[in-house]
Amino acid sequence: MWRHVARIHSDGEALGRAIRRATDLPKIPVPSVPTYQPTTPIPQRLEAIQKYIRELQYNHTGTQFFEIKKSRPLTALMDIAKEMTREALPIKCLEAVILGIYLTNSMPGVERFPISFQSQFSGNHFHHIVLGVHSGGRFGALGISRREDLMFKPLELRTLTDLVQDFEGAYRGYWHTLRKVRIGQYVSHDPHSVEQIEWKHSILDLEKLTKEELRKELERHTRDMRLKIGKPAPPSPTKDRRNSIGSPLRGPGSPVRRISRTERRSSGEKKSLERKSSADMNGYQIRV
Repeated sequence: MWRHVARIHSDGEALGRAIRRATDLPKIPVPSVPTYQPTTPIPQRLEAIQKYIRELQYNHTGTQFFEIKKSRPLTALMDIAKEMTREALPIKCLEAVILGIYLTNSMPGVERFPISFQSQFSGNHFHHIVLGVHSGGRFGALGISRREDLMFKPLELRTLTDLVQDFEGAYRGYWHTLRKVRIGQYVSHDPHSVEQIEWKHSILDLEKLTKEELRKELERHTRDMRLKIGKPAPPSPTKDRRNSIGSPLRGPGSPVRRISRTERRSSGEKKSLERKSSADMNGYQIRV
């Protein structure tokens, strides 16, 4: 972080030394991880988690403090989430999703799934992600954003369609056009699971779907998520093996094992590659 300050600030090195040597700086308050009574209702627990995420603040520094690789197993991502609670540094939207999963692992009645958005404004594309939650027949969301209405959604929405439409309306308020929505599957509650999070079970192209088609796709995705609850998860590694998870050495006579990809559903017949338009340095950009 200090190297980043030295690189972007005109007097960065001297400024960094002055701050690090100062003895009269006020102590920075560290947010406390929320705790609850056994009788605390789920909606109040989710609000406490969102309050904690908000207190960490959005990371405006231009650099990311925690490296999140989506391909890593859940147990590795949960270790990063623990580090977030220890360091209490500002975070961005993907980090907030991982932290939200970690803080809701102890709530078996709350199902969690990632929802990512691709919006367009002034010819440029922007990406955002939140953690969808489902409990008691209601949907909501946890997350962090520069915009107040693009993160937390109370556990009050009746359907997944209502949740997506709520975010779509928020995007319209910032003159952004929502182009694509990617929705993953339910995430395991086992913090030691070696499963990978399925980030894109359904890819919905809003330009090609009518409102009725979108509703049907979201209803189908909801059914798919419910079906996953009944499927047993692969066993977690034993305590002795958790620190040595990796690819075993393949002997010369071992057959090559093909890794099957999880089937993904896309709203379009073929997913075309989109060219990223170059950023207009002179144009005003409304970031979300």
